[in-house]
Amino acid sequence: MSLRFGTDGVRGIAGIELTPELVLALGRATARVLGGPRVLVGRDTRESGAMLEAALAAGIAAEGVDVELLGVLPTPGLAWHAARDGVPGAMISASHNPYADNGVKLFAAGGTKLPDDVEEHLEAVLAELSAPVKDGVPGAGPGAAAGVGLVRRRAFLADEPYQGFLLGSLDGRGLDGLSVVIDCANGAASHVAPTVLEALGARVDVLSAEPDGRNINAGCGSTHPEALQRRVVEVGADVGLAFDGDADRFLAVDHRGRLVDGDHLLALFAVDLAGRGLLRGNAVVVTVMTNLGFHLAMAERDIRVVETAVGDRYVLEALGREGLSLGGEQSGHFIFRDLATTGDGVLTGLQLLDLVARRATALADLVDDAMTSLPQVLRNVRVTTKGLDVSAVIADEVAAVEADLGDRGRVLIRPSGTEPLVRVMVEAATAEQAESSAARLVRAVEAALEG
Repeated sequence: MSLRFGTDGVRGIAGIELTPELVLALGRATARVLGGPRVLVGRDTRESGAMLEAALAAGIAAEGVDVELLGVLPTPGLAWHAARDGVPGAMISASHNPYADNGVKLFAAGGTKLPDDVEEHLEAVLAELSAPVKDGVPGAGPGAAAGVGLVRRRAFLADEPYQGFLLGSLDGRGLDGLSVVIDCANGAASHVAPTVLEALGARVDVLSAEPDGRNINAGCGSTHPEALQRRVVEVGADVGLAFDGDADRFLAVDHRGRLVDGDHLLALFAVDLAGRGLLRGNAVVVTVMTNLGFHLAMAERDIRVVETAVGDRYVLEALGREGLSLGGEQSGHFIFRDLATTGDGVLTGLQLLDLVARRATALADLVDDAMTSLPQVLRNVRVTTKGLDVSAVIADEVAAVEADLGDRGRVLIRPSGTEPLVRVMVEAATAEQAESSAARLVRAVEAALEG
């Protein structure tokens, strides 16, 4: 039995890599390591979700811990309930991945992501659980429970109180007059997002909100925003919002149909909060993937930038460590730490629409004023093993490319934390230079893999 945590929990092909047996063992390990009187369990709309929900709940209950099943709701909704109730939570989702994949994201009591040392402890307990049978009980030993926990399904819709939290996040302001198109990725936001936006007075056109278990993220949502871009222009909407499958991240589209990435949105939020005196520490937390143009824009406004490794949990750790209020990733994770314990796509979408309404200015104009990106090229090289790091092997080639780029560019080579990929990122003064440099480094990575 083998399982390792990536940048956002564990993932694999449901029933093949992420088997019910493995998830049951993860449930037992979760109960032993995170404890608590009960654990909350949510899931997204994948067809494998109910199967893995049953396995995870069985493992938790086998250790004498109660389980409360919340059903389908966004990952940040699960985290919100865990924070409100002060108990651990587990979300069954593979986020933006195709429907055949699934995963488990764990939250500590209070709705926060797990630090590295706790994940390592979970991995060690899983290894113990896969040891030979002792006294007829798999994985028996220190921490194994004598009784069983109760598994029950919450009697009311779990997204209803979460919707109340979202509605209250605008401090009584509404979105009257705004025309919005939203793409729910046929995922966990399919009910929540339209309901909340309509309650706030926005005119809402909804795409991809009819999940069938297999259409989650299929040509839609934040990873495939093309239909949303076309629809915004067709109906003359003010803004488009695209969520991913579990609604913990989002991207935006302006009235021209132009995609607005996470760097521009984060710059816009940082400048707005700083201007209202709400940016704690006058600083913002980003990852190493954030465009160099963001750093230059923040420097012009005397806003400090704190940089972390890729992964919203690292952003969250830095926010807590330094007592800051805003952080995010280029990929569309945003954390408003004064409002939530984790990234929340619907919440962030509301903050963006509120900003546009307060400024009475088109999103396109606001974004253009916030920052200017340097050309960035990202290439993925498929590998056989997830987490494979080749940066040391090609260090000389990286150094040569960096010397060519100078002060107006940079290189980042890193293994994906969620897929068997090596990511090659290059920023440069021109698009041509970024493209040629990325191609050069991709060839170097491929040569290293062949060697």
